[in-house]
Amino acid sequence: MSKVVLGFSGGVDSAVSAVLLKKAGFEVHGLYLDNTSEQARWEAAAAAEQMGVELRVVDVHEALEERVCRPFAACYLRGETPNPCVLCNPTLKFPMLLEEADRIGAELVATGHYARAEGGALYKGRPANDQSYMLCRLTKEQVARLTLPLGGFEKKQVRALAEDFGLPAAHKKDSMEICFIPDKDYVGWISRRAELPGPGDFVFHGVCVGQHDGVVNWTVGQRIPGLHEGRKLYVSRIDAKANIIELALWEELFKTEVLAGDFNWLIDPPVGKIIPASVRVRHTKWEEPPCTVTAEGESVAWIRCETPVRAPAPGQSAVLYQGERLIGGGFITRE
Repeated sequence: MSKVVLGFSGGVDSAVSAVLLKKAGFEVHGLYLDNTSEQARWEAAAAAEQMGVELRVVDVHEALEERVCRPFAACYLRGETPNPCVLCNPTLKFPMLLEEADRIGAELVATGHYARAEGGALYKGRPANDQSYMLCRLTKEQVARLTLPLGGFEKKQVRALAEDFGLPAAHKKDSMEICFIPDKDYVGWISRRAELPGPGDFVFHGVCVGQHDGVVNWTVGQRIPGLHEGRKLYVSRIDAKANIIELALWEELFKTEVLAGDFNWLIDPPVGKIIPASVRVRHTKWEEPPCTVTAEGESVAWIRCETPVRAPAPGQSAVLYQGERLIGGGFITRE
């Protein structure tokens, strides 16, 4: 019987994944990455015991701090908008899973992500719950050892399966917050780690039109309160060094060209070529226009969209697809 290491939290996704993997003939070993509360750890252990899944608990507080929390805070202080899951998956979660797999002699690792891993490639999950965007920075080596049991399901189907399997997690609420900021107050969280920048100027078309309350409170694309000469204004650029937030009208937020750096290719980089693709500039279900892509070396991608994308925010990821296949992702940079 083949072994698989499953990222196990005790929630509905990991619990149903465990059952599906067992039904597929795997010997399932759970790995709980402990970075939250004693209660959460106890619930995961209780769920694993009830399901007959061997569970190993690994304290990841120190690794999470170094690999995710510090970069996350630094991004915000630079006026960028990071996605913590995109940071965590390739640098902490999957390396830990693979380390455990190597320790026990398992070929594969698994998670409860709603995406598909087939033949060493990543593909979109079902449209209603697709999470492939979050996996854009996994390496080819990590993808080659990955299986994703929920790739063919929607969330409502997974909850129904949990009911059929008699799993207590069937009624457990989804966790929507950042795991290391459970109260969702990311500004307060950053303020306990660093001195926050103070107020500065809102600038519209070169003219100061008001004061902002600190750059970490804002992101590109966000609307500011009130009206200016009867029009709504939106954040178009954040200059953290100068402590200035530039504003724009709605129609000025849309861009046809996006530059993505530190790019992670899951295909051969198209250096010297122009290839067709589609792009997401944020984790969204509705915005994925066709585009063409060229690579500058192996780490920079120039993306030209057929339909303009709204407010590509530095620090977020630009993720490329060819059809259903995820072909890579990089961090949006300032022009």
